[in-house]
Amino acid sequence: MMLIKEIAFYVNILNSRIKKCFFDRLQENGINITPEQYLVMDILWENQSLSQQNIADVIQKDKNSVTKIIDSLEKKNFVSRVVDKKDRRINRIELTKEGEALEKNTTEVAIKFMNDTIAGIDNQDLNTFVDVMRKLKGNLEGNEDDKEN
Repeated sequence: MMLIKEIAFYVNILNSRIKKCFFDRLQENGINITPEQYLVMDILWENQSLSQQNIADVIQKDKNSVTKIIDSLEKKNFVSRVVDKKDRRINRIELTKEGEALEKNTTEVAIKFMNDTIAGIDNQDLNTFVDVMRKLKGNLEGNEDDKEN
């Protein structure tokens, strides 16, 4: 297989497999969220309150996709929409008590999942992998800083 095709193949496969395996691990542990919902929750656990646009920017998804994710999390009572006090056109997404309570166990499951995923790969290889991924991202975004780091 040509190197370019092999890279594309593995990036696609890894993306799909990581999402599926992480979803399975969450379900096995009684955590009723998807990997995409986890990304939103993780950002909120760090920031407590963000606009939908801020969330979309961080997870690199379009606003409509983020709206669907937030709708689902809101139905599960993990987040709520609150009108921004300074700009009523903006909805801020905030954690509910149920959403806050989900953090410890979910984070432990996520960390264990990633540790299992990278098991047997030394830190030098992992650092190289991160550097290459950062450069690929930079190429896609046209960001010179990411390309050089």
